[in-house]
Amino acid sequence: MRRSVLGLFLFALSQAVWASVNIEHWQTAEGSRVFFVHAGSLPIADIVVAFDAGSARDGKRAGLAALTTGLLEEGAGTWNADQIAERFESVGANFGASISSDMASVTLRTLTDKPLFDKALDTMHVILTQPAFREADFQREKKRTLAGLKQREESPGDLADIAFSKALYGDHPYGHPDSGLIETVSPLKASDLRAFYRQYYVAANAVVVIVGDLSKEQAEQTVTTLLKDLPTGQKPAPLADVVMPAKASTQNIKFPSAQTHVLVGMPGIERKDPDFFSLYVGNHILGGSGLVSKLFDEIREKRGLAYSASSAFSPMRKKGPFVLGLQTRNDQTGEALKVLNQTLADFIAKGPTEAELTAAKKNITGGFPMRFDTNKKLANYVAMIGFYDMPLDYLDTFTQKVEEVTVASISDAFKRHIKIDLLQTVTVGNDEKTNGGK
Repeated sequence: MRRSVLGLFLFALSQAVWASVNIEHWQTAEGSRVFFVHAGSLPIADIVVAFDAGSARDGKRAGLAALTTGLLEEGAGTWNADQIAERFESVGANFGASISSDMASVTLRTLTDKPLFDKALDTMHVILTQPAFREADFQREKKRTLAGLKQREESPGDLADIAFSKALYGDHPYGHPDSGLIETVSPLKASDLRAFYRQYYVAANAVVVIVGDLSKEQAEQTVTTLLKDLPTGQKPAPLADVVMPAKASTQNIKFPSAQTHVLVGMPGIERKDPDFFSLYVGNHILGGSGLVSKLFDEIREKRGLAYSASSAFSPMRKKGPFVLGLQTRNDQTGEALKVLNQTLADFIAKGPTEAELTAAKKNITGGFPMRFDTNKKLANYVAMIGFYDMPLDYLDTFTQKVEEVTVASISDAFKRHIKIDLLQTVTVGNDEKTNGGK
């Protein structure tokens, strides 16, 4: 009953609206970068500890970073997974661990009442500094991962994603799926995870974000408690730059499905690219705004070729993907792909209209505050800002940056970053006639 009440209490207190965000930043003696936002209206705190330890650090052992992160909460110190879960549940706290291509992170949401907070923090500290990587836990998680990878072979969408990443990035660290491949996960040993953890889960490679009802002094003590016993270590070497594809390519992968999955794109931009806002707003018009985007209008509304069509930039440490995607009936693949490519080409050539730009700005800026209207959402945003060395006033100036975008800046940015003759196309489905929409 106590756990239920606390859980409801945390949920009920999760809503808060931010007018302005004051991010305080400092660096520990061991090199950890800390970002703190005081949010005193609710007695909760959200904590994120992120490491430059995403799947891009796998090397030739794709899946290593994901397994390492996944094992963290399976056993630490003298506790097993059930005991760790019980410790968090007993104080109404939520803990999680995840990875992306760039980042491995652990998160904690807890009440700030001292006895509850201290127990949650102590548990997170042990997970961070004393992960067990026990053989039995490793074998169980590895078996589960391999089962998932085998099941992935039955998903045309997943197969399209894998082929698309390989087409864009080749042997670059972004070229493989986060969860790895059967042939790279199978030979992994628990000792590989321990070695990966020792190299990357170090203080010098850590970004700590705290958002909640804590003073700065309490935040400083929280960081000290969390990271004590964590070796100083060192930051990993920067990732290699992305080598752009030499030419356009098309892969048609046969799969016995009723629908064909279509992905088109190329490496896009880095997280700190100065053209981000022009490309972001432009993409909102092209395919990022759902039911009112150009792609949706041309492909779904005018021709009924797909239930949806979209496009997105995913800025990363290095050039993240720019991707356009849809699913369509097998025999319509060629036509859908042709419309997709033509819509992109027209947008690059002509850009949006003033009316489209005005509508996009209104839509983006109107909904922006809701993207970080809770501690948890805000903590994730601040983690992004800290991890990618973004300006601390990023959230406060976001609307201004969007308003400064013009039709000319969108056209210029798209022409410089997106090249039709470098687009990589992947289709996965059962269409005999797909020819890349040429």
